[in-house]
Amino acid sequence: MSSTVITEATRPSLDRTATTHPTDRHGLDRFEAGARIGDFELLTELGSGAFARVFLARQRSMQRLVAVKISADSGTEPQTLAQLDHAYIVRVFDQLVLDPPDDGSPRLRLLYMQFLPGGTLLGLLRWVRATAPAERSGRLLLDAIDAAMAEKGEIRPADSSIRREIADLSWPDTVAWLGRRLAAALDHAADRGVLHRDVKPANVLLTAEGVPKLADFNISFSETADTSPLSYFGGSLAYMSPEQLEANHPGHDRSAADLDARSDLFSLGVLLWELLTGTKPFDDTGADDRNLDDQTRLEAMLASRSTGVSKPALRQLPPNCPPALRRVLLRCLEPERSDRWDDGGVLAAQFDLCQDAHARDLVDPPPNSWRIRLRPFLFPLLTLSIAIPNLLAAIFNAQLNTALIVDRLAPSTRDTLLRVAGVTNLLFFSIGAVTLIYLARQLLIVPRRLRAGRSCRPGALDRARRDSLRLGNQAVAVAFGLWLSAAVVFATTIGLVGDGLTVRTALHFLLTAAICAAIAMTYPFFLITLYLTRCVYPLFLHHGEDFRSDGKALTGLTIRCHRYLMAAASIPLLAGIGATFLPVEDLSTTITPLRAICVGGVIGFVTSYVLFRIVEADIRALLRVVGSRTTD
Repeated sequence: MSSTVITEATRPSLDRTATTHPTDRHGLDRFEAGARIGDFELLTELGSGAFARVFLARQRSMQRLVAVKISADSGTEPQTLAQLDHAYIVRVFDQLVLDPPDDGSPRLRLLYMQFLPGGTLLGLLRWVRATAPAERSGRLLLDAIDAAMAEKGEIRPADSSIRREIADLSWPDTVAWLGRRLAAALDHAADRGVLHRDVKPANVLLTAEGVPKLADFNISFSETADTSPLSYFGGSLAYMSPEQLEANHPGHDRSAADLDARSDLFSLGVLLWELLTGTKPFDDTGADDRNLDDQTRLEAMLASRSTGVSKPALRQLPPNCPPALRRVLLRCLEPERSDRWDDGGVLAAQFDLCQDAHARDLVDPPPNSWRIRLRPFLFPLLTLSIAIPNLLAAIFNAQLNTALIVDRLAPSTRDTLLRVAGVTNLLFFSIGAVTLIYLARQLLIVPRRLRAGRSCRPGALDRARRDSLRLGNQAVAVAFGLWLSAAVVFATTIGLVGDGLTVRTALHFLLTAAICAAIAMTYPFFLITLYLTRCVYPLFLHHGEDFRSDGKALTGLTIRCHRYLMAAASIPLLAGIGATFLPVEDLSTTITPLRAICVGGVIGFVTSYVLFRIVEADIRALLRVVGSRTTD
């Protein structure tokens, strides 16, 4: 039961919503099941806390069941919740202020909201602890919901698409499914300046279909409260971030106004870890001694969180927990909030990734995967991907030009052309190499720093991630431009120092340049793109980069893949067209390179198609994650 609303006018010196709750329950104890309060008949008590009681009630005027929360008339919970309209946040309908009785009890407030019959994650947690890890699955969530509904006299719902989806999930996927929706709810609240500050299993309600909804956005922290933090928050302290514990600690210069959304994400990480393993990620046994004073107990809890999740806690993870989910939860639980996820939207996208087997295998491959082993070899692999196809194109170009043009030139013209060709090739290859190194500079620096555990400048990760999606196209564009430029240089040289440039020679240069440019573009593109999308781009997502804005770039990469596949198909066709227009007397000298380019082009197209299908499947998996930013 904690949230805060922070505005620019109140940050950071004043928490305008911080209020003090009464510590005596005298006013609450007079309400019991069967009583009637205005339009509401209290049917049964759903829960009770230090400062509020919640009843299942019937609203007579609307003929509907609602949840009624009765608490002291303090704080701004109704106003806070009025700002929030989200699929994964409990909807509040309205409030009533109850007239105080004559016995001096404090004035109370009745808040009535959406009734969710599926119980809470606290009830689910009891089922988790009572079930062997090997027997946990999405069906466990549905069984807990059905049991909670039966306890309230509700009828089990018919199977729906959501329940069928949950039933087929493994337990880690179920936890990720729940986490994704709660992260989206926290992101929605944070975007409107609302922090929850008490994310715990009891404050997450479940619909009959298993959809989680965050509840209890009340204000439960106050620097002016007379009660101690431990008695004020009780068991909620176990879910608090280190900075929130420090805000409760009188010895730390931190207040509630210093908290941000990353504190709620830490609490969500604790909740989800507990659901996944049945135990909390931090050992708070040193703080359980009731003989210790509050300050000592808070210090013990801070100490247990200072080094992150311990190795014994890591051993509690189930064997079928994907490495991606392990990574995502550990980042939620980082002691320093600067090391956690930036916001709930980024975290929600990471949970989407955890649930997509293809996408999570890209970002978190097995430890012995070839994709991990190839990551350090970016420069040599890019060099080979570009150099080998260009070398083959150069060999074909030299053989065909020699047979059709060079051997027929005057000796002086031939010598001049060969000298120009040597200088041009050396110059253009040097220009191409320098240009490609410049274009790939971020990809040559940033991944190496990440693998070494070193930090990067702000924005460097983002630039490198974007470069990894466009370098393939940039590299082949450079090769294409240099090949065409070389053809122009050779043709101009023949025209200036020879007997002039005939139409036949010009057409030959144009066709040969088109074939060589297609080879220099197509095959390197697929080789580079395959390596970057499988080995380099996922590395940035692994390190927490926000890839939600990459949908357009990934879609554009798919379109380019189709275009280059068409270019690969055109290579043997261009060679066939070239052979058609050659005179019969020239075929005897050119048949070998033309056959080689036709056969090689067919093999190249088949290879390009295989690589295209792999890259396309990878991009589709990533787009499923990037494109799942809705609230459903």
